[in-house]
Amino acid sequence: MNPDLLRGNLEFILLSILEAGPLYGLAIIQEAKARTDGYFDFKEGSLYPALYRLERDGLLTTELREIGGNGKPRKYYRLTETGQAQLWRRREEYSAFQRAMRHVTGDV
Repeated sequence: MNPDLLRGNLEFILLSILEAGPLYGLAIIQEAKARTDGYFDFKEGSLYPALYRLERDGLLTTELREIGGNGKPRKYYRLTETGQAQLWRRREEYSAFQRAMRHVTGDV
């Protein structure tokens, strides 16, 4: 996986995963890995700063839920209405980008 591609799309990937419902960090990592047959194998060092940014920007909200294996409550991340709107914008941008790339690469 090209890390530059991931950095440019991490927000889009996380918003897409959380669209189905709230998840905690490890579950987000597992879901990304499962949906992509292991292509996206996030590390906590890149995941949590991205989640914090999305929360700071009002795209996610958090809530503490059940106790994890370490005895601490798990922080679940959920899309806000602003996050859902941002996800739809990102999807439209990505679709336009894919169309343009197909024309550039001759895959039309």
